[in-house]
Parts: sequence; C-alpha cells; structure tokens
Amino acid sequence: MHIHHDALAVVRASAPEQPAILNRPHAAARAARFFVEKFPGKSLYAVKANPSADLIRILWDSGVTHYDVASIVEVRLVRETLPDATLCFMHPVKAPSAIREAYHSYGVRVFSLDSLEELEKIKAATADADGNVPEDLTLCVRLRVSSEYSELSLASKFGCDLANAAELLQATRQVADSLGVCFHVGSQSMSPHAYVQALERVRAAIVDASVLVDIIDVGGGFPSIYPGMEPPPLEDYFGVIDRTYESLPVSYSAELWCEPGRALCAEYNSMIVRVERRRGTELYINDGAYGALFDAAHVGWRFPVRVLRDQVANDEAEIELEPFSFYGPTCDDMDHMEGPFELPVDVKVGDYIEVGMLGAYGAAMKTAFNGFGATDVFEVSDEPMASQYRGDRRDPRVSDNVVSLR
Repeated sequence: MHIHHDALAVVRASAPEQPAILNRPHAAARAARFFVEKFPGKSLYAVKANPSADLIRILWDSGVTHYDVASIVEVRLVRETLPDATLCFMHPVKAPSAIREAYHSYGVRVFSLDSLEELEKIKAATADADGNVPEDLTLCVRLRVSSEYSELSLASKFGCDLANAAELLQATRQVADSLGVCFHVGSQSMSPHAYVQALERVRAAIVDASVLVDIIDVGGGFPSIYPGMEPPPLEDYFGVIDRTYESLPVSYSAELWCEPGRALCAEYNSMIVRVERRRGTELYINDGAYGALFDAAHVGWRFPVRVLRDQVANDEAEIELEPFSFYGPTCDDMDHMEGPFELPVDVKVGDYIEVGMLGAYGAAMKTAFNGFGATDVFEVSDEPMASQYRGDRRDPRVSDNVVSLR
C-alpha cells in the first residue's frame, strides 16, 4: 500500500468520493510499546474497540501477547490472525456453545464470570466426555465498581455486587487453577482515583471471601485525548494502580493485568469526509451516526476536526472558527452529530474534513444502513491529531499562573 504523508495528500491524490479511513500503524505500535514497557503488569488488548486484523498484528509485533475477546467471532478472528496469542474470553455472560468452542477448538483457558450460573455453565461446557471439569482454567470473577470518574458508564450491566462476592469467589476457587478478580471502571476514565476506589473494593471482597487470588485485572478505561477531555498522563494511572495493587492480600506470585482498548487504538485511525451541503452552521457530510461517527451521534462524543486545504502555516492561527453540527448521509433524522465541531467560518460544499481519533469504536461500529458504509482505506505517516505517547504533551494540570512567594 502506498503511504501518503497526511490527509491532505490523500485528498490531492484521490479526491475520494466516499469516506476514507486513514491508518497510522506507527501510532498504534507506539501505544502498544508504551503499555508493554510502562504498565506494571500484563496488557490485554480489548479487541472490541477495533477488531482490525491489521491492527491486531501491529500490536502483536509491538509486544502485546494477550487479547481480551468478547465473542466467539472475536475468538476465531484473533486465533486465525495470531496462532500463538493468549486469548481471554472476558465477557461475563456467554453462550454454552461459545464457551465449548473457545475451550475445545481454540485453546482458550481464561474466562470471566459474575454469577454462580455462569460458573456452572463454564464447568459444563469445558468438561470432558466423562463430565470431569478440567484443571487448567483461569477464572476471573468480575466485581461491580463505580463508573463515576468515567465519560461512559459500564456499571449497570455486569459485575457481582460486593454482598454476593464472597460466595462466588469461594465457589470459583474450587474450580479454578488460577483465580482472578476483575472489574471495569468505565470508558474514558478521567481520574486515576477510579482505579484506587475499585481496588479497595477488590480488597474488601478478597478479605471477606478469605481466598487465595492469583490475578488482579483492572480492566480498561484508560483515556485518550479529545476536545474538552484532557486526562492526566497515563503514567499517573499506572503509578497509583501499582501502589494500590502491591498492598492487596494476594498470592506472592500474583499477576497484575489490564485490558486497554481505546488507549491502544484511538490514535490508529482518522477519517476524511466531504461536505455535501451547508445549511447555516449545519454541515451535511458523507458519514455519520450509522458509520464511524456513532459515538458522536449517540453519546455526544466530540472528535477533533480540521478542513483539508492548502494553507500558509503562518496564517493558520488567524483563521476564524465557528461551531458546527453535522448531519450524516442517511435519510434518518437521528443521523445527527451535535458537536460542536470547530471549523473555519467559510467551510463550504466540496470541502474535505479530517475527523481525528476514530481508531476506537469508529470502524467497529459501522453499518451499511440505507446503503451507506463503504469506505476507502489509506495509510498515512503523519502524527494523529492528539497523542498520549509522543512525549511532548503538556500536563493539563500544570498552570501558567505563577504566584510569587516574595
């Protein structure tokens, strides 16, 4: 594949008629190396965030060996793509046939659960012909924790309440070769304290159950940078997780795991869209709520944007910007993205816009509703519109206001 310098180079060369996805393999590789080298444990890529086989290979080549799969389709995909990867089936509610196929056909040995019913299901689905439960299972009990520090809550659907955790941990310990405790603080966690709070709940569960725990899995939630969302550096998250984990009553040989999804793939993709109509401050573009901009429509997510034009660098700071909203290409009124998306006041029909930071859940959420959904794909070598990993990012908590003590 030809590698273009940036989105503007793609527009000059191709003037794409349909939305164009831009891949940045170097950005995904850098994010993976960051987690592999700096997280004080093992990182499992949450495949649901972006199930691209190309991306999965990039992460593997950059040192990510474990993959959080949430369906039998994801199990098949990752096993076909990476025959030697360790697959962890971390969806707490699974069909018996999915567990059976994952265990017997694809070598999956790690499963999560949040109920006694799921434990019985796992035992039955992994048993041999004589009904014997295998002795090689790693089972992670998922606790319900708060999502108060996160932009998207994951506190309602899954997780065992603390009041019921002791019984489930004790029952699971009887079956598991390795017992883990896992949780998820919610997507795009804006404070490291979310993990401290959750780990204290883990501490209470372990003490109450009086069981030996071999794995602590802090899940995902590690944030990326978006307009209006400037989280602390990831090193702060890793530091408080490490310090809190070290004080937990776990096995001397216990492992610390995490499940980054967004943090590993957000910077991998951006997208080029074209303006088809302007109505005041509303722009009709050729992708939307049923495409890669699902989050922009349905949860009000703001993505960075820029118009792709030849521009003298010295004049860029003088461009007057205005807040716009978007309509997507389908016939549905719900195909609307309120934004606001800051763009030049003179944006017009035929202009191309780059929408950044779409690697997480963008391509994964696309549909073919109303006949739309086709995209071109290009590779580019420039930097993503924001990055947690370049090393030049200003800490958002640092103030320019200096108070003299004299």
